[in-house]
Amino acid sequence: MNTDSRNIIDSEYSDIMQKSYIDYAMSVIISRAIPDVRDGLKPVQRRTLYDMGELGLRSDRPYRKCARIVGDTMGKYHPHGDSSIYDALVVMAQDFKKGQKLVDGHGNFGSIEGDGAAAMRYTEARLEAVTEEAFLKDLDKDTVDFLPNFDETEKEPEVLPVKIPNFLVNGSEGIAVGMTTSTPPHNLKEVVEAEKALIKDPDMTCEQLMQYIPGPDFPTGGIITNASELPAIYDSGSGKIRVRGKVREEKGKNGHKLLVITEIPYTMIGAGIGKFMSDVIDLVESKKTTDIIDISNQSSKEGIRIVIECKRDADTENLKNLLYTKTKLEDTFGVNMLAVHDGRPETMSLKSVLAAHIAFLYSLNTRKYTNMLEKEEGRKEIQEGLIKACDLIDLIVEMLRGSKDRATAMRCLTTGDTTGIKFKSKISEKEAANFNFTEKQAGAILDMRLAKLIGLELDALLKEHDATLKAIAEYRDILDKPASMKKRITKDLDEIASHYGTDRRSEITDAVTVSFTEKPIEEMDVYFVMDRFGYARTIDCATYDRNKETIEGDEASFRYAFLTKNTGRIGIFTNTGILHIIRVLDLPMTKLRDKGIPIDNLSKFDSARETFVFLDDLDAIVKSKLLFITKKAMMKLVDGAEYDVMTKRTVAATSLSGDDELFTIRKYDEETDRQVLLQTEGGFFIRFSMSEIPEKKKGAVGVRGMKLTPGDAVEAVYFMNFADERVIEYKGREMPLTHVKLSKRDGKGTKVRV
Repeated sequence: MNTDSRNIIDSEYSDIMQKSYIDYAMSVIISRAIPDVRDGLKPVQRRTLYDMGELGLRSDRPYRKCARIVGDTMGKYHPHGDSSIYDALVVMAQDFKKGQKLVDGHGNFGSIEGDGAAAMRYTEARLEAVTEEAFLKDLDKDTVDFLPNFDETEKEPEVLPVKIPNFLVNGSEGIAVGMTTSTPPHNLKEVVEAEKALIKDPDMTCEQLMQYIPGPDFPTGGIITNASELPAIYDSGSGKIRVRGKVREEKGKNGHKLLVITEIPYTMIGAGIGKFMSDVIDLVESKKTTDIIDISNQSSKEGIRIVIECKRDADTENLKNLLYTKTKLEDTFGVNMLAVHDGRPETMSLKSVLAAHIAFLYSLNTRKYTNMLEKEEGRKEIQEGLIKACDLIDLIVEMLRGSKDRATAMRCLTTGDTTGIKFKSKISEKEAANFNFTEKQAGAILDMRLAKLIGLELDALLKEHDATLKAIAEYRDILDKPASMKKRITKDLDEIASHYGTDRRSEITDAVTVSFTEKPIEEMDVYFVMDRFGYARTIDCATYDRNKETIEGDEASFRYAFLTKNTGRIGIFTNTGILHIIRVLDLPMTKLRDKGIPIDNLSKFDSARETFVFLDDLDAIVKSKLLFITKKAMMKLVDGAEYDVMTKRTVAATSLSGDDELFTIRKYDEETDRQVLLQTEGGFFIRFSMSEIPEKKKGAVGVRGMKLTPGDAVEAVYFMNFADERVIEYKGREMPLTHVKLSKRDGKGTKVRV
């Protein structure tokens, strides 16, 4: 078989993968996630607005179903799924996300509290007036290049001719491959003033520009608290802005104080409000504060109003500091002013963003007025021909009546060629030979209606010609003189700012970093109580004393009950050899029969594979020695001080071999625990002295207390003194423990038969 080697491409797989990944990454960066600095729009936003303009959805016309807009955009320009287009449309219609809303939505477009927009088949939209004026107005004047769409059946603009620095006004958020963009929104009036100043003096520094743009202006308002750090952020294009919600104090019913949140950080938009309320509830439940009585969200179309009801004697300043430090009422907005500039992603400073847009404005206006000048000069040519024709109208009519066809008449008007034309006289023919109209003029003369010969029509033509001459002079002045171009750009910016600008919403200051001082907790004795299902709580000592007999007699409801401190910790040992530590403050103080809270919620205790072996106050554990006994009869003593850990909530209590597990743990008492007796499931008993059990570290396995037959395991453990005549019930009969012979540790034990 002959193979043409010229058809085989020999390439490294890694090179192909690298090139493919780079192409994919650049496609995501340029065509999906990162906005262009010139119009501040991502491709999906640009295509949606352009399509709405093509559909004629002006601000003074009826709304159109969003499903129609989305479908048209997807079919013509953006074949990436309807959800991405509709999501972009919704965001452009939300005044709480955008500094300047671009789409006028009709219907449910979501809320600041995180409610999603209704399906696109229910909602309607049209363009905002500012979008028509500042984004789409000059598309018909050859101001920007048009490119083929994805299937080359339509044309779409490479960029919209946006007259304002939209990248700053509306900000941006996007995640690409290996990079993200996050630019806060700014005030339209301030941005326009800064751009005008930079047009006037291109050598202005970033710090000088901040005299006009002191910082971001979030739609949700709030307080920017790190004003001194903003110059560095705007100079580098990246950094962190601290934003704090606005809180005011009001008087409530019964003398209670109210903390009312009227503005929230921009980062709290959406689910953040619900999360904030949940965090406040957690502060109360964890006893970080006892001053809060209730919290309610009373927000409406009029604005944000989250009300926190406090006690009469509450320290509201300290409480506000608690909210700032422990919740998202004060948060950071990460700034990374990344945009596509000259076809590549670039992190830009405030000045470079404005300079790039100014250069874009010069390009737009140069193309716009060049195009308009060409049109006016063409109009001037035709007007001059018509005016001249009006003076020679009798001769032209005579020439037309004598011409065989339009081509003959056109030739005569442009070149004076009278061949084949019948004139009434030689004088007329001689005068017609002097015609020298241009082709445009001749075409206009041939298309002229007789009504143009009316006196008023002629006067209107002369006035129109004067207006055309003025327009030509104006356009040439703009194109030829830089000062005139600056004046025109500045005028356009002023008109947009005066019509659509709003006052600043966010305050900017250098606030002192807040600190919260926790009230010291009054230490008191409480009883820890837990039932057999693992529900735990604390009760006060008086309640315990009144119900002591009930508690000690009901082992199901009160499986564990012991004294501890409300500021202490509880140690929970499980069969897997793990110690879980919980704070007593995390447990609710309840009435006697209240259910409490599951231990699983306060620790990593896994009820599916762990069981309780031993629970006690951790301070009591630390001061004692613990005796560990496993199912396989491994035993050891451990100094409780080894479990005095301050930071960890879960620690390894002991080491276990193979499939062994802890059977029991006991606080060792030298006076009463002189001997230990082990009983196995197979009916073997062994009794030996406690002195044979060594003290080891918690990480040790221990020593064997009894040799077990295969499959056997420890079933019960008894402790006794030398003179103890303790009797147990074994298989329905009483058996004194002293009947088991005292022997050495690690024996097989005695088989007891009944």
